[in-house]
Amino acid sequence: MRGNLRYLIALIVGGFSLITYYCNRQTNPVTGETQHVNMTTEQEIALGLQAAPEMAQQYGGLYPDQEAQNTIDRIGNAIIQGSPAVRSPYKFDFHLLADDQTINAFALPGGQVFVTAGLVKKLSSEGQVAGVLAHEIGHVIERHSAQQLAKSQLTQGLSGAAAIGMYDSNRPGGSIANAAIAAAIAKVVSLRFSREDELEADRVGVDYVADAGYDPRSLLQVMQVLEQSGGGGGGPEFLQTHPNPGNRTQEIQQEIQRRFPNGVPAGLKP
Repeated sequence: MRGNLRYLIALIVGGFSLITYYCNRQTNPVTGETQHVNMTTEQEIALGLQAAPEMAQQYGGLYPDQEAQNTIDRIGNAIIQGSPAVRSPYKFDFHLLADDQTINAFALPGGQVFVTAGLVKKLSSEGQVAGVLAHEIGHVIERHSAQQLAKSQLTQGLSGAAAIGMYDSNRPGGSIANAAIAAAIAKVVSLRFSREDELEADRVGVDYVADAGYDPRSLLQVMQVLEQSGGGGGGPEFLQTHPNPGNRTQEIQQEIQRRFPNGVPAGLKP
């Protein structure tokens, strides 16, 4: 009887998680894609603004050179104004972080985009900087943070249901192991989602860079810079926070070929 009740509770928890996830759908205001998200764009903006100061502080605050910040703003705004991102409800802010040792860039929901001085000093052209910023803008436009939050709640609910269903009061040690397995499955699912997001942001980055008048092959150069920066250690933080499935370069090349089937035209800024 206890076992039947446990399975019933697990089914209820799992079913509620699935229903909540699949019923919360919104249309992306830029792409027109229907997405599973459970927050509004206004909530994304508020969340990003709230988290931005703390995130900047983790990297030593903002870079003190206003001229360098102005350059980042100019490139970032050129991407916004020249691409479909201009139609988005987000108010993009670009932040050059003071940390000159860490190689990283990231975006918060709602349009807060960050790049470290450590990454910028590794880049040798405006096009490469544009490639990094366009990639992060892609994450915002595609609402990846909101999607990840919804997926995280789903996987947590399903792993919780699995833990309930596999619990055995006569074998508590085995139940703990089963719960760990359920949590590991949830983590693997989340990682797969993250990898898909990275590839999508790369594809968006190619298009947005080209829209702004930059050579999209700069994104391939950024990948080379990141690989060379890995050295013999654990690699740059960028590659740790941006899961690398191993075929990002190939995906970027394919997107460039799709966008420019007759070859990248001359005259684009490097």
